[in-house]
Amino acid sequence: MRSMSRDRYVDFLRAWAILLVVLGHWLITGLVRHPDGEITAPELLASVPWTQWLTLGFQIMPLFFLAGGHAAAGSWARARDSGGSAAGWVGQRAVRLLLPTAVYSGLVLLAVGVCSALGVDRATLALVGWAMAMQFWFLPVYLLLSALTLMLYTLHERWGVRVPVGMGVVALGVGALMAAGDASSRGPAVEAIGALNYLLVWGVVYQLGFCWRDGLLGGAGGTPPRGHGRALALAAGGGAGFALLVGPGPFPVSLILVTGEKLSNTDPPSAAMLAWSLAQVGTALLVAPLIRRVLERARVRRAVRVLGAGSMALYLWHMLPVLIVAAAFYLTGLAPEPRYGSAGWWALRVPWLLVLGSVLVGVVWALRPLERRLAAVEPRVRPGAGIRGAAAWRIWAGLGVSVWALTYFAGHGFAYGGEFPAWPAVGLGVGTLCVAFPRRADGSEGGTPVEGGAATVPGGVMVPGAGGVAR
Repeated sequence: MRSMSRDRYVDFLRAWAILLVVLGHWLITGLVRHPDGEITAPELLASVPWTQWLTLGFQIMPLFFLAGGHAAAGSWARARDSGGSAAGWVGQRAVRLLLPTAVYSGLVLLAVGVCSALGVDRATLALVGWAMAMQFWFLPVYLLLSALTLMLYTLHERWGVRVPVGMGVVALGVGALMAAGDASSRGPAVEAIGALNYLLVWGVVYQLGFCWRDGLLGGAGGTPPRGHGRALALAAGGGAGFALLVGPGPFPVSLILVTGEKLSNTDPPSAAMLAWSLAQVGTALLVAPLIRRVLERARVRRAVRVLGAGSMALYLWHMLPVLIVAAAFYLTGLAPEPRYGSAGWWALRVPWLLVLGSVLVGVVWALRPLERRLAAVEPRVRPGAGIRGAAAWRIWAGLGVSVWALTYFAGHGFAYGGEFPAWPAVGLGVGTLCVAFPRRADGSEGGTPVEGGAATVPGGVMVPGAGGVAR
């Protein structure tokens, strides 16, 4: 496999993806204040069905997994060549994700506990708890793919593009099983099989990141003829497949879960999601030469670097401004409230996004001292690159417990039913500690320096570090 220098286009994909995630969540979040003072958040995609088409532009998660696979391939290849162990490599990547996530979750759970003790309405608490965890589905999926990277990369080195093709075929079979029956009549076994598509569908895109890095889909400096043809086939074939699956096919157009639909493209990821992901990957590769030329401009590179450096905070905290604005403008009745989904309501989306953006800038600025402390702590608690034995098993166990806790939060929020989620909270804390402190009491399993001096969440979400941006 060939060695590659840093690819700024991968950084751009990460920054672009996090920006669209934030804007997409804000755009579809609309608040309504009722005469009794209660504030609700109607589901825009269900209330205004045509808005489901907007998800085609804002469902940008394939870029996260593509960029993440590209980065993981290089990272694991370097670690393996230098004598690193599987547990050490997975633990180092997991800590970069789990540490800031555990701090965020701890602060939110503390607020949930205080509000519950003060007698805050349980329904309101459940809604807020869900809003603060709506982005969490990505975390357990990516942690599992990180844990499987060693096996996936070994398969990639042997069979290349045939690996994502095979995974895609299996994903289509799983998707057909899920589409064949009614969601309400599925048993636990069918649901468990369907859940495999979280790893299979997103794993296809992750695996394509391996192929991209190694020149099978287009190189770092451009798109060679073979890569150009394959990128064009992905874009055209994926787009055509998506059109057939949502037109005459059984799948909805929305690439985000919509309440009441018989089939979902995201829960679990469907054949239509797979097709759209392939189209998005192909398009990203085709436009790479153009974007790389734009990235030669210093101001553009600086903007990408700034956005990337703050993207972990953006990812975790971007729904907090919605709560702040709700309290400041909706609870007080200061916000104008045209009919939900009307032309006037859409016109107010512009100031809505601008106000939320301004508040988020303030939140990120206020979090800078905390981020600096995390960036300083993370190198000291990260497991050693060559960690083995009992400490390695502690990492795997901590990873499993963390995945379970994050899966719970992703599906239920931080206050399901208005209750404090004690066991998931303990699970995330214990799991993070097991991954972050796997060394023995004598400290013989110490950590290793951070490449680049920054913490990077799997999939490319980065936080600032003393030495810049990792990878």
